[in-house]
Amino acid sequence: MSSWPTLTYRRPKLGRDYWVQDDFLPNVDEVSRRCYDRDDWELGAPHTKQVWPGRRAAQALAPDELKGVDAWVSKVTNARRLWVEPPTEGRANYHNYAQLVGMNESGPRPHTDLRRECRYAAVIYLTPKPDPKAGTSFYRLRCPDGTLGGNLCGPQHADLSEALGVSSLPFAAWVEDMRVDNRFNRIVLYRGDLVHSASAYFGLDYSDKRMTATFFWMA
Repeated sequence: MSSWPTLTYRRPKLGRDYWVQDDFLPNVDEVSRRCYDRDDWELGAPHTKQVWPGRRAAQALAPDELKGVDAWVSKVTNARRLWVEPPTEGRANYHNYAQLVGMNESGPRPHTDLRRECRYAAVIYLTPKPDPKAGTSFYRLRCPDGTLGGNLCGPQHADLSEALGVSSLPFAAWVEDMRVDNRFNRIVLYRGDLVHSASAYFGLDYSDKRMTATFFWMA
């Protein structure tokens, strides 16, 4: 038991650690159709050796649409300045990307975002008729004896792997702490250092899969 990794626990609190706004985009039908009509996807797992699932495409939102997202994030977090870290060699930045993932392409993958690239992350749900259970979940560690551990990657660590001292843990090592349901045109914003994941994926046909727009900011 002494070798089992530990994390600090911080119960996710609405308005402090995560934020939710429904009916977010005024032109959501247009944005959703535009994303589903994309034909310039980059493929992820299980189609390639990428660690992220499904497929992604840049510029999910147009510049004017993105300004509205930035303004809302600044307002609710009281951030004086938001910025997006530029891509580094060998590593892309997936800010303002459309992501499409089906139920046979992935499942939940609890993780934190890389500290030097992300203080806040967000998703906008863009599937018109989603599975509500396939939203965004926050997780905490479950120890082998059944006791519950933490969920926060401390400031001294770059990411969850460094905090845990292992490259990964099995999914059974995590327990869902809380979930925000998937609802069309809902935005969910959260701290990138809290352990989180898509709750689930759905759909087998292209037009039925889970579509989101993803965002990552420093502040």
